[in-house]
Amino acid sequence: MSDIAEKSKYALPAGLPWLLLSWYDRNARPLPWRRDRDPYHVWISEVMLQQTGVEAVKKYYGRFLEAFPTVGALANAEEQALLKLWEGLGYYTRAKNLQKAARLIVREYGGRFPGSYEAIAALPGIGPYTAGAIASICFNLPTPAVDGNVIRVITRIAGISDTVTEAMKKRIADALREIFPPERRGDFTQSLMELGAVVCVPNGPPKCDICPAKALCRAKKDGTAPSLPVKAPKADKRRESHTVFILTCENKLALRRRGGGGLLAGLWELPNVAGRLSDTDAVATAAGWGVEPAALIKSAERRHVFTHVRWDMTCYHIRCRKQAPDFVWATPDELQKAYPLPTAFKKCLDAADLSAS
Repeated sequence: MSDIAEKSKYALPAGLPWLLLSWYDRNARPLPWRRDRDPYHVWISEVMLQQTGVEAVKKYYGRFLEAFPTVGALANAEEQALLKLWEGLGYYTRAKNLQKAARLIVREYGGRFPGSYEAIAALPGIGPYTAGAIASICFNLPTPAVDGNVIRVITRIAGISDTVTEAMKKRIADALREIFPPERRGDFTQSLMELGAVVCVPNGPPKCDICPAKALCRAKKDGTAPSLPVKAPKADKRRESHTVFILTCENKLALRRRGGGGLLAGLWELPNVAGRLSDTDAVATAAGWGVEPAALIKSAERRHVFTHVRWDMTCYHIRCRKQAPDFVWATPDELQKAYPLPTAFKKCLDAADLSAS
């Protein structure tokens, strides 16, 4: 297909922005990160919203800004305090990259958030979507933010049946750039996100009858909306078995710090080993750590799914006679306040009978 034909296939109706903006003005959800256009606030919300639902992010956003109200405060934060505040959101690399970027902003820009797309995109942890969102919402730049919601909206409106690829995302971005309304680029960006989140939805039938773009939507006309966008088949997740130990002694829990590379790098964890151990082997392994097992209190099976891997976990709660020095032994209060524990290990912890420790 020629470049001209390809561009024509992705062309969007010139009147689309005004239809969406009129709808957005009347129907936009009053989300806390929409109260202003401070780039620091928008940045934090966009990073939190990666891989995480709106309702979950609402619970974290206000607490995060209360703890770290400025770029400088985030840059100077203790990493463990930052990770503890992030606990439960998952994908902890996001929090680490936020701090790396904050420190760069303080060092290179005097703590003032950069105002160009190129400078924003160069910050650690920020890709084309987040950079486009911040640049358009906060600085009114013609920089599309093409995420799953926007891809779904545009492929349906334009009737695009191409498989979603990085090249296809770029073509959508180019098509949006052609119709950006000069005065309200940020609002147009948010109207596309909002439409994909609440009307042109991914699960179940799209709500075409209340869609402001229904008169322009080729997929509605052709009856193809539920089949768009066309996604490449997902690769099967790798499966791993792990044995996780809830070791308790005198009302304290054994923790250790993960290494600096790989999944959950640098975070706190419950002691664990690869593979599925029997209860006899689990007690023997714990004995090898010098904790002097007294009783196996409870065992449970748990599962946790990461982006590319699934953990099948066998969890053993073992009461111990000795607090071995290779571990940090935390009280319940210390665990609550000081040690961020990834959700995978919390699932095992929740299965334990800590009252019997």
